[in-house]
Amino acid sequence: MNNPTCEFDPNEDRIREECGVFGILGTDNAASLTALGLHALQHRGQEACGIASYDGEKFHTERHLGMVGDNFTSEAPSRRLKGHISIGHNRYSTTGQTTLRNVQPLFSELHSGGFAIAHNGHLTNAYYLRERLAKSGAIFQSTSDTEVLIHLIARSRGKEFIERFIAALCQIDGGYAFVGMTEDALIGARDRVGIRPLLIGRIDNSHTLASETCAFDMIGAEFIREVEPGEVVVINVDGIRSFRAFPQTPPRPCIFEFVYFARPDSIVGGKSVYEVRKRMGQRLAHEAPVDVDVIVPVPDSGVSAALGFAQETGIPFEFGIIRNHYVGRTFIQPTQQTRDMGVRLKHSANRTKIEGKRVLLIDDSIVRGTTSSKIIRMVKAAGATEVHFRSASPPIIHPDHYGIDMPTRDKLIAANYTVDQMMDMLEVHSLGFLSIEGLYWAMGEDHRRENAPQYTDHCFTGHYPTPLIDKDHQLADGDKQLSFLVEVA
Repeated sequence: MNNPTCEFDPNEDRIREECGVFGILGTDNAASLTALGLHALQHRGQEACGIASYDGEKFHTERHLGMVGDNFTSEAPSRRLKGHISIGHNRYSTTGQTTLRNVQPLFSELHSGGFAIAHNGHLTNAYYLRERLAKSGAIFQSTSDTEVLIHLIARSRGKEFIERFIAALCQIDGGYAFVGMTEDALIGARDRVGIRPLLIGRIDNSHTLASETCAFDMIGAEFIREVEPGEVVVINVDGIRSFRAFPQTPPRPCIFEFVYFARPDSIVGGKSVYEVRKRMGQRLAHEAPVDVDVIVPVPDSGVSAALGFAQETGIPFEFGIIRNHYVGRTFIQPTQQTRDMGVRLKHSANRTKIEGKRVLLIDDSIVRGTTSSKIIRMVKAAGATEVHFRSASPPIIHPDHYGIDMPTRDKLIAANYTVDQMMDMLEVHSLGFLSIEGLYWAMGEDHRRENAPQYTDHCFTGHYPTPLIDKDHQLADGDKQLSFLVEVA
């Protein structure tokens, strides 16, 4: 009897990117620029992509499984998706399966007119709200938590659309960056502590929104500022209006944007992602020194930290592992032989830089440990006399609930084993992690404020910045109402 085929993911042990969002208003080739912006944000989601536009008479939406380049060529979006306003989305699923009905932007005809929306992040009370809405008659077309917000907008009160939008925001919890569009406005919204990033840019007479500055660089746009935590911006032909959806609280952006998510050439919170990652490696060199012949990054996310470690120590840096960038999910026979080959779909050893040497592998993090173990075995098979491993972030001991695809706590290797036990399991000569204080040092902070951390760092500390209503099976404390609507000057 033949073994059934199954889906093997060579990235199964990696922390998955969340999603990428982009929007632009004020140019006739809005959809084409959106496609280019999504190209720059492809690292944030590779499972699906979509673009919506409005041409002055009707909305156009196009959604596909797969990558941007496979579905939106340079000229095609302008022909099929006409209009001066457009939003787009790259998807990596953290809620809902990757089927076409879950691909964003989602579109609905509301009482006030058409509305399209794209979302990066995760709502921590989406299940509770979905159940409540379904019991009151709401019909859902997808399993995405983004659709919950659309239903809340439709049921909210207020004369203006922005009032209903903010009333809906006041009923949700979690980490999110929303980019939406009506017939005449581009809308951006960020969660109350700024877990997920959202930025404002400008190109000629057009304004744009994006998850990262690398999307602005792609289209030649100028970065203006970040959407502030808890802020809603409404962009139309008259300019930008800013509303405060929640009381102002200290921001806590996700520190994993610097560890893994963001592209190295992006600027996040005024900081160069590339430089922060190099500083992680520099600090790691002092916290977990080791006597080796060569430093080898696990590409691509370990490269900047490995370079910092090498520059700090003077140990030679070499690309001893080569990454195949053209591997996604591959259907293979689930035999032990093909499972063992799986890691080589994505990584291969550069034997000339490894053989006969004591090798230090540096990666951004260790999640389950399964892929790290396979890479270690691969490097040994290439002739390394010793293999040491360093993580450029602290041990991951708590799962995420804000849009990062991460396993449950029982699957996190560092949550269940000591460093010595992990060293034996991975079969390395030594194992080390960057400390949480070292990570904050790399971020330019003197120290981590214990009772009021500057960043969302719950994966390392268990300090979650918002209620986890769905996880804890708790009900919200009554219905949250729109308590204020303050327009910022």
